[in-house]
Amino acid sequence: MSPLVKTEKAQAARVRRARRTQVLERLAAPALATVLLLSWELVSRYTGISDFILPRPSAILARMLADHRLLLTHAGTTAAEVLGGFTLAVFAGIAIALAVFYSRIVEVALYPILIAFQTVPKVALAPLIVLYFGYGWGPKLFLSFFISFFAIVVATVVGLQCLDRGYANLARAMGASELQIFLKIRLPAALPNIFGSLKVALTLAVIGAVLGEYVAAERGLGYIQLQANANFDTTLNFAAVVSIALLGVGLYTMLLLAERTLVAKRVSSR
Repeated sequence: MSPLVKTEKAQAARVRRARRTQVLERLAAPALATVLLLSWELVSRYTGISDFILPRPSAILARMLADHRLLLTHAGTTAAEVLGGFTLAVFAGIAIALAVFYSRIVEVALYPILIAFQTVPKVALAPLIVLYFGYGWGPKLFLSFFISFFAIVVATVVGLQCLDRGYANLARAMGASELQIFLKIRLPAALPNIFGSLKVALTLAVIGAVLGEYVAAERGLGYIQLQANANFDTTLNFAAVVSIALLGVGLYTMLLLAERTLVAKRVSSR
């Protein structure tokens, strides 16, 4: 057998292994979820556990289908709160990160305050939140923003600091302005850190919005949970929890698609 044929066979084998790996990676999460749900269903069904204590997945799904309009309406409210708080966190977090990166005075003065606010339990702020923002959109937007923006600040600062000074000095020597260095060198280099922080911040924004609905709300999936608890409706409570999880996964997937699109444009523009 000639070396060329051996090389072609080896390449074909690598391609087949790569395809099998991709298939396994795509099937891993659905397969694990199916096993867990089936186990939950069988345990609940054959051990006689009441739906009041632990509803079966089939009962939760049936309830979600029966009350889909209610859940979708309140999910829309929660999604708007999450996106509002997350958007505020993105703009404020990146702006603060830039100020911290470019000013040593701002870093020394502001960072300790940010850390102090971040370490305060958000539930402890509930009475003040109701006092200052009432029962409208304010508490949800504030908590969604307040919980999520710190991760953006820290990761963006780290991403901006990761650039080797030699690249910036070389660009300055070639006549590039600080704005050009930021847009063409620093920002692209920091994008992995920024998007990593956005993924964390988005999941935290969901938690913040739902927590705000627990504190003061008349709509939203967190409000549905409170009503379900008051009526001892465990199945509806679980249906709301699943809806929150699906909402978070959906928003996270949209962020991943945005990241891939931006990275693809960056690569194609090189």
